[in-house]
Parts: sequence; C-alpha cells; structure tokens
Amino acid sequence: MLAGLSAGVKQYLVVTGNYWAFTLTDGALRMLVVLYFNQLGYSPLQIAFLFIFYEIFGVVTNLVGGWLGARLGLNRTMNMGLGLQVFALLMLTVPSDWLTVVWVMVAQALSGIAKDLNKMSAKSSIKHLVPENAQGTLYKWVAILTGSKNALKGVGFFMGAVLLSVLGFTGAVLAMAIMLTLVWLLSMLLLKQDLGRMKQKPKFTDIFSKSRAINVLAAARMFLFASRDVWFVVALPVFLKEVLDWSFWQVGFFMASWVIGYGVIQSIAPYFTGKRSGRIPGRSDVVIWGGLLAFFPILIAYGLTLSWPPSTVLVIGLLCFGVVFAVNSSLHSYLIVSFARGDGVSLDVGFYYMANAMGRLIGTLLSGWIYMNWGLEPCLWVSSAMVVLAVLISFALPPGRPESLKPAEN
Repeated sequence: MLAGLSAGVKQYLVVTGNYWAFTLTDGALRMLVVLYFNQLGYSPLQIAFLFIFYEIFGVVTNLVGGWLGARLGLNRTMNMGLGLQVFALLMLTVPSDWLTVVWVMVAQALSGIAKDLNKMSAKSSIKHLVPENAQGTLYKWVAILTGSKNALKGVGFFMGAVLLSVLGFTGAVLAMAIMLTLVWLLSMLLLKQDLGRMKQKPKFTDIFSKSRAINVLAAARMFLFASRDVWFVVALPVFLKEVLDWSFWQVGFFMASWVIGYGVIQSIAPYFTGKRSGRIPGRSDVVIWGGLLAFFPILIAYGLTLSWPPSTVLVIGLLCFGVVFAVNSSLHSYLIVSFARGDGVSLDVGFYYMANAMGRLIGTLLSGWIYMNWGLEPCLWVSSAMVVLAVLISFALPPGRPESLKPAEN
C-alpha cells in the first residue's frame, strides 16, 4: 500500500508521524507535571508558573529555529526537537528529591524548545511537499496536521493521567522517553535530507520577516492566542476547582475534551470556509470568523454576571468558543504557510510562530494576574478585547486569494 504513494506523500506521513508522537508526549508531560505537583501540595497558580520557561523559550526558539531550518534543513531541526524532548523527559527520571521547582522549570524550558523546533519544522515542511498551484490541497494538509496535533494533545492529557496511575511519575516519564527515542531513530532514517534548506544560507538578521503580510498576520496571531490563554491556562481550571468545586478529574476531563474537540474542528475547518464551493479563504474569512469569535467571551461573562448556572454557561459557552476559535486558528495556519516564501519558508513560519508563542506567554501571565485580582469575568472581557484587536489588525492583510500573492518573495 505504501509503495504506491508518491515521495511527497510518504514524506508528509513521516513528518505527521513525528509530530503526532511528539504531541502525545507533550500533552502527557503537561498532565503528569500538573498531577504530580498537585499531589505534592502546589497550588494551581504555582503549577502554572512551572510552565513559564516553556512559553518564554518558545518565543526565542521560533525565531532562531526558523533560521536554523533554512540553514541546516527541516529534517535536522525536526530531529533536534525529538532528541531534546527525549533529554527533557530523561531529566525528570531523577530521584524525587531532585525534582525541585528550578529543575522542573529547566526541563520544561528544554521541552518548550523541542516543541517549537518540531512544530516549526512540521508546518514548514508541508510548503515543500505541495505544489504552488495546489492551494486547496495545502489548506487541507495544514488543517489536518494542525487539527490532529491538538486532538492528540488532548489524548496526551489522558495518557499522562493513565501512565501516572499505572507506572508512577518516574516510570511514566521513562516509558515516554523510550517510545520517543524509537520515533527519533526512525525519523533520522526516513526523513528526506536537506528538506527546506535554502540555496543561499540566510543571515541571522533574516529571522525578522520583511513581508508586510506576514508581519500583519503574526500580530493578529499573537492577540488571537492571548485571547484563549488569558482564561484557559490558569483562570478556568482554578475557577472550576475552587468556585464550582469540581474534582481534579472533572477539570482534567473537561480541559482534555475541549482540546480534542478543538483539534477535530481544526481538521475539518476547510469545509466551513468554502472548500465545497472550491473557494480559497483569504482576508474576509479571517475578519468574519474573528468578529464572530469576539462575541462568545462577552456572552459567557454576561451570563456569569447574571448568576445563570455557571457550569452550564461555561461548558456551553466555551464549547462554542472552541469551535469558532478552531476555525480561526486553522485559517491563520493555512495563510502563513501560503504566504511564506518558497525558498526559506521556515524563516517566515518561525517568525510567525514566535508571535504565537508570545501570545501564549502574554495570555498565561495575564490569566494568573487578572484572575487573582478580579476573577474570571474580567479574564473573559479581556479575551474579547484581544480578539477585536486581532480582527482590526487583520484588515491590513492583502486582499484576494493567497495563491495570487507573493508577499515574501521580494
């Protein structure tokens, strides 16, 4: 069956398999750290701050990683990400007395670097595996890769909880390290050499995009993801646990289900945005779907203010938010790959996902600070304001179909 596939499809399967394996360990590790340190008596806010280095280093890695991918090849940066994740996992197999906050933060920093090297490499690789005139195929492949990643991250949450209960913290981390090592070895054998390497090696200053379209899209992406994490990372799980008195497993189940559902919607987003009619999405779609998204945090906050049943308001409201946010995210993910230059795609994608990581970092910090001082409703109002900013910025995107634009090839 595999023998009949084209070389491009085979490479896409290798890239996707790498991304899936990495994503499972990434989601499982996050849940393992949350559960384990919760057992040690850490508060939800203290646990959240264990991931700050994860986000900070994501900002740096996306900038530098795109440059490395253009110089060394995306196969090498992807394999570097897999290797670093194995090392980060092995760091956490030390005796429990060594698992200080600083040690775990360093391990999370390495995991953050690994994650963004892997993601940047996977997203950039698709640009080289799809012909320039096949924008519909490009959109579909990007949507599948992005959506499946988020669905598997939710599965990883469950996997982490199961492994912790069966093998304990050290055994769970060691099992994941062994599994990912096997994937890493296969990747080094199967992934095409020099994938995505530029013909002329880029200068370090090339890490900053010179394309107006990509700069605009990156700014919109930063506010879009900050709008999610400003309530999702700290405020929501703390509210569910402390105010609604949900059990930890109820909180974990809801968070994991939200991420899985979000990933599924991302995978089929092309069907919501014109694929059936053969239309390729552009600026108008980003503006329309972004405008729709801005209403949901306001409606949820309004429902909580009126003392409607909070569990019902949050579950229904956030599920609706997740559906529309997934379509927005999928549109953005497609446009960046479409806008990116053919030679040196990883530079543009890396710059863009630097803005994505910056948005997550801003959202994470604001989530804890706003919730501690004012509660969940202000987090939701800020979320809506950030979506509005993303929409306003998106008006500056170039009009027309992406395939007719060559913004990064100047």
